[in-house]
Amino acid sequence: MSNDHKHKVFAVPPLARHADLTPNRAANAALIRHIETGGVRALMYGGNANFYNIGLYEYAAVVDQLMELAAPGTWVIPSVGPDFGKMMDQAEVLRSRPLPTAMVLPASAAFSEGGVENGLRRFADRLGKPFILYLRAEAYLSPAGIERLVKDKLVKAIKYGITREEPRRDGYLSELIQRVGAEMIISGMGERPAIVHLAEFGLPSFTSGSVCIAPRLSVGLLEALRRGDLKTAERLRAAFMPLEDCRDAYNPVRALHDAVTLSGIADMGPVLPLLSNLEAANHAKVRDAARLLLALNDRPLTESA
Repeated sequence: MSNDHKHKVFAVPPLARHADLTPNRAANAALIRHIETGGVRALMYGGNANFYNIGLYEYAAVVDQLMELAAPGTWVIPSVGPDFGKMMDQAEVLRSRPLPTAMVLPASAAFSEGGVENGLRRFADRLGKPFILYLRAEAYLSPAGIERLVKDKLVKAIKYGITREEPRRDGYLSELIQRVGAEMIISGMGERPAIVHLAEFGLPSFTSGSVCIAPRLSVGLLEALRRGDLKTAERLRAAFMPLEDCRDAYNPVRALHDAVTLSGIADMGPVLPLLSNLEAANHAKVRDAARLLLALNDRPLTESA
């Protein structure tokens, strides 16, 4: 994967399941085809796919299904963790499969910075290749600790997902860029902060959940930013905001999962516990936002938004 994560949109899709919670191959295939047809060829299965709650009993089967469904040349990047035992068990599954890398989900309890660095080093050794580090909180790892991991060639890229009220004021991100370089960092919060992260901080790529609805628009946004066309970038970004507002209001994972179903792209079925699907009272607003975004995706980019 070297530095070929640059200048890509990384889709972060949900995972479709049947009523008995087994993976729904046909629905997962339909969503992947929709994303790929829109020009996105990197699939990062993490929080939106609820990999936090996937057990080892099905982990290999889920990863194998996704690898089989993706077209040749599409990256499939599964997640591991967030706890140490789970990530080490999952490394045994992944090390025998021809995957570009894996992403380590961030822990939210029972961790210390020294323990995280130690655990990540052990995971990389067992996986046999560098991993993607996912940052959601400053307490997880310091920029200095991340620099050590990068210098030891254990980290392939960093998904930066620390939310700020004002993305332009982010001392942690600024220090991280000084230590490891902007080219190592992927903006990890969708279209909302993407313009600031790419145009002002110099990050090369971003992840997106709403790209599952409108992949052409996400690619168009990235291309506009690459050529410095901020006016077009702002216009395309605006198309995502109604659905992103729903995700912020109702829960990003649950809202995206049901948005794909309500858009008509694919029936994603139930969300794996310990999460659940949206309450019916919220369906109409999410459906309207998802279908509007899908309609904009089908228009020429000059007319979208």
